[in-house]
Amino acid sequence: MGLVVSIVSHGHAVQVRSLLSLLSRPGATPLLRVWLTLNLPEPELLSLAEQTWPFDLHILENDTSQGFGTNHNQAFAHELSKPDPASQFCVLNPDMSWRVDPFPALLSALEVPQAGCAFPLQLDNRGQEQDHRRTIPSPLALLQRHLLNSTPAPGMQPEWVNAAFLVFPCHVYAALGGFDTRYFMYCEDVDICLRLQLAGYTLVEAATARVVHDARRASRRDLRHLMWHVRSLLMLWTSPAYRRFRSFRPTFSIRC
Repeated sequence: MGLVVSIVSHGHAVQVRSLLSLLSRPGATPLLRVWLTLNLPEPELLSLAEQTWPFDLHILENDTSQGFGTNHNQAFAHELSKPDPASQFCVLNPDMSWRVDPFPALLSALEVPQAGCAFPLQLDNRGQEQDHRRTIPSPLALLQRHLLNSTPAPGMQPEWVNAAFLVFPCHVYAALGGFDTRYFMYCEDVDICLRLQLAGYTLVEAATARVVHDARRASRRDLRHLMWHVRSLLMLWTSPAYRRFRSFRPTFSIRC
């Protein structure tokens, strides 16, 4: 029983080394295992497995690049094959950092009844809060956000959060089937949050857990990423989970 972390690197060697140092510094929350998936060839990271860590570090190498959800689901499947599988599964981007260990607050948040996922407050490098928690995206909402620069009303209850830093009870992640791997990149976080709430679970923000996310916003600069984003949005808007959520609006998110 314990906490495991899944990290996927797409040429993030510097960030991965920094993140592993954070996870292993004295006084950090004990981890059972870290699953590090190399989505691109990064031979310089293979030597990490030979170093001594306060957790078991397992490195998975992909023959071909896989999507966000596929990579984390793969790590979760490996975790379930262990004789001592974890009780909490953390999806963690390599571009995350923090000054104060966020895991105690996140694990405490998972003790909320029907908690299905805990997440921290995400800040940018200037200490400003990021837009990591949002209402369900619709064509009109996206138009207002990007063309009219509108923002959600203050105090609006978030209906999904980005997947840069999420902690799930393993039984919830398993019951949901993890991420929907048909989303290669983008919207898999929206989808899993909607399905989680439709299943009666709660999104819980650990208000005292604060992390810095060095987000790159690739879909705003790279045409290939933009096309992936548009494709994922079209898939989301035609999905049963999206239609059901729009019909019943079963928002279960709290702040603790």
